[in-house]
Amino acid sequence: MQVSLKSSYKTAQLRLLSRHPEVYEPCDDSFALVDALLADRANLLQHKPRLCMEVGCGSGYVITSLALMLGEENFGVHYFATDINPHAVEVTRAALEAHGVHAEIITTNIASGLHKRLAGMIDVVVVNPPYVPTPEEEVGCDGITASWAGGENGRKVIDRILPVVDELLSGDGWLYMVTLTANNPSQICRSMREKGYASRIIVQRSTEEESLHVIKFWREDIAEMEGARAVASGSESWLSQFPLRSFWRGNNGRSG
Repeated sequence: MQVSLKSSYKTAQLRLLSRHPEVYEPCDDSFALVDALLADRANLLQHKPRLCMEVGCGSGYVITSLALMLGEENFGVHYFATDINPHAVEVTRAALEAHGVHAEIITTNIASGLHKRLAGMIDVVVVNPPYVPTPEEEVGCDGITASWAGGENGRKVIDRILPVVDELLSGDGWLYMVTLTANNPSQICRSMREKGYASRIIVQRSTEEESLHVIKFWREDIAEMEGARAVASGSESWLSQFPLRSFWRGNNGRSG
């Protein structure tokens, strides 16, 4: 008798993932993002998302884990995954199939061709973006380098992703995103706050090479925003939690 993997695991199993030399394998940042989703799982189940999307699915570890952790308790959820790398699309498809879950996987840049059709409809977006500071010419190049090359301050691709996500998210949609200290995450949060988003750190993790933050963003209502501004004007913001040091990585990979 075949055992259902969907009911057996809360996260994707590394041994079941396919490999390709041009596809970024799960590492510290991938694990941090999945740990953040697990930490917030009770809220996700209560949220009852109908449409979920991963932008930049890579190995498929994150979108597969999200589908598994929501599982049967949120039956009827539809998943999308995008990646500019066609090899990543194939590896993600294999990962999903190996775990008995399904997503629509699209080869595209961020969400090109989808963001108009799905505008205001996505309830959960997860992103482990290319965040490593690199020369600008490495951004968006072919192959595995595109998975980590973030340009100046590692922000080039992040700053392209955020407006697309803002367009995709439903009124009560949530975004979970990995950032590096060098990306100036406090500035990212301030920028998103100007668009009406509250934010908090779900997971903060440091390695020998970098300091990672997984940040959750959600839209505040007007009353909450005004209250938050009043509090912030008289006290130090939580944004001061971010360390001031910047951690740089070489071009051999990212942490995630």
